[in-house]
Amino acid sequence: MEVSVSRIWSLLDAVAIASLAPLSSWILLSGIDDLFLDFVCLAAWLRQRLAGRVPAQGAETASVPSTPQKRIAIFLPCWKEDAVITQMVETNLGRIEYANYDFFIGVYPNDQPTLEAARALDIRHRQVHMAVCPHDGPTSKADCLNWIYHRMMEYEAAHHSRYEVVITHDAEDVIHPQSLHWINYHIDSHDMVQVPVLPLPTPWTDWTHGVYCDEFAEFQTKDMPGRQILNGFIPSCGVGTGFSRWGLEKLAEDRGRIFQPECLTEDYENGIRLHLMKCSQLFMPLLFQSGEPVATREYFPRNLPAAVRQRTRWVTGIALQTWERHGWAGGLGTKYWLWRDRKGLVGNPVSFLTSLIFCWGAITLAASQASGAVWGIGRAAADPVLAGLMASTMLLQLVHTGVRTWCTARVYGWRFAAWAPLRTLTGNYINFRATLGAIGRYAAARWRRRPLVWLKTDHTYPFAPQTSRPLTLNEVLIASKLVADGDLARAEETKPDDQKLEDFLLAGGWLSEEQLYGALSVAARLPLARVEPWRVRRHVARAFPQHIVDRWRVLPFRVAGGYLWVASAAAPEAELREQIEKLTRLPVRFQLVTPSNFEMLRQELLS
Repeated sequence: MEVSVSRIWSLLDAVAIASLAPLSSWILLSGIDDLFLDFVCLAAWLRQRLAGRVPAQGAETASVPSTPQKRIAIFLPCWKEDAVITQMVETNLGRIEYANYDFFIGVYPNDQPTLEAARALDIRHRQVHMAVCPHDGPTSKADCLNWIYHRMMEYEAAHHSRYEVVITHDAEDVIHPQSLHWINYHIDSHDMVQVPVLPLPTPWTDWTHGVYCDEFAEFQTKDMPGRQILNGFIPSCGVGTGFSRWGLEKLAEDRGRIFQPECLTEDYENGIRLHLMKCSQLFMPLLFQSGEPVATREYFPRNLPAAVRQRTRWVTGIALQTWERHGWAGGLGTKYWLWRDRKGLVGNPVSFLTSLIFCWGAITLAASQASGAVWGIGRAAADPVLAGLMASTMLLQLVHTGVRTWCTARVYGWRFAAWAPLRTLTGNYINFRATLGAIGRYAAARWRRRPLVWLKTDHTYPFAPQTSRPLTLNEVLIASKLVADGDLARAEETKPDDQKLEDFLLAGGWLSEEQLYGALSVAARLPLARVEPWRVRRHVARAFPQHIVDRWRVLPFRVAGGYLWVASAAAPEAELREQIEKLTRLPVRFQLVTPSNFEMLRQELLS
């Protein structure tokens, strides 16, 4: 037994030592590629800073320039999205500040719950229209999008109108209030405009979702702007992508359909197709307003199997299908970005193997120090060439990790970003499994001459109730892990009888205002958003008598979509609803705001 263990140990050590040179060579090549892009983005930032076009840290970004509002259609392809679609549409109807737009929801006839939810939205809201695919699903997201486009054209013919812009979104998206304004402004000079996409913030303990936060923060801060700087093609992110009508018609002329149903990543496909047809593309730089990014936000998979499943589809579509469909088309610049998008086929397994060898090196180092034996990897690394190679790769990895951490901190803060280096290991594992799975699925599909199947991601929506009955605040706090069950019980016991639990938790520092009101929005089934005073017209804010505002802590802030939108610092009671119905003929929609936000509105608009 001892001989067997010794042989296995020696074999593993020999494999690790033999792998050092080839793995380090690949990491060096990939690291130089990343470093080149870092310098490109840094140089562009310095030029803008010297020209005075970069706002100071913490400063407000400029408001979107005013331009006539084009008619916009928002496409929402759905398959089994009944749990989230109602919340998504109604929340965004209350958030979007643009006026001239409509939602088109694509559903399948054999998905009855989603179909019924879409039909109810169609009936309740004049800006929502249902598009039913003529066949059972699921087919692919691209196929559903094509039928939504067909439904839009039917609507145009019936109403003698025309949509000039189409924006694609998913059923889990939180659309920024001004993103449609930005797309409307930029679409005058571009055929495709991509708004940044970022995961919603979660606690650092939500480890898998944190990997998405790190990677998207880096991609939206560095890679996408780098493509713009170097005149590369801009891949659509699938959500927050605005297309000019002319650009969509060019796509239809090219291959008969706008979205290619056989593509697992039809968004990436359309990005490269538009580029090859010489259509103008723009990635909108990541801007901040009131400390929040102007971006489409959503929750990404929050467990390993779901993350691997989603990324398997991404690798299959982006790296393998596009390679098969387009080869290495385009000029040198296009080939460079194709290389960056496909190098993960090698880089993802290499990164995971490097992590394993690092762990093996730590184990063997500890064993050699304990036994007094020579450390095999250390002896091999004494070779000057290999030592220089490994030192170079280590330096490049430190630089890359530092850049990623800074990008994460820019969006999510330094406390969350501090864990980014460790989350890299989880990301390596997810990407490794996804790459092997993608290669396996792709090879099997080609061997059997079968089409690749749509790997759908299950979606969750922020503040969407997960049960049919209303949730209590206590249930939401426990389910979301904001407060432990035992701590909540102690808070119930120790709080004064005349004080509400939420006020006690807030005053005691158990929760931040944002955390508490996020939980309250779930319990009350109300969207939560910040309302900026400068966006509210004074005559709208003063539509209610002062005693209503003071007693109920409510304030009207917008008339849009045929509704009067009312900001409320608490869940509205039946008595309040009855009183408001006597004050306006418009149907009323409530939006939850934090107490501090409400006080700011009252002071600046009613003083």
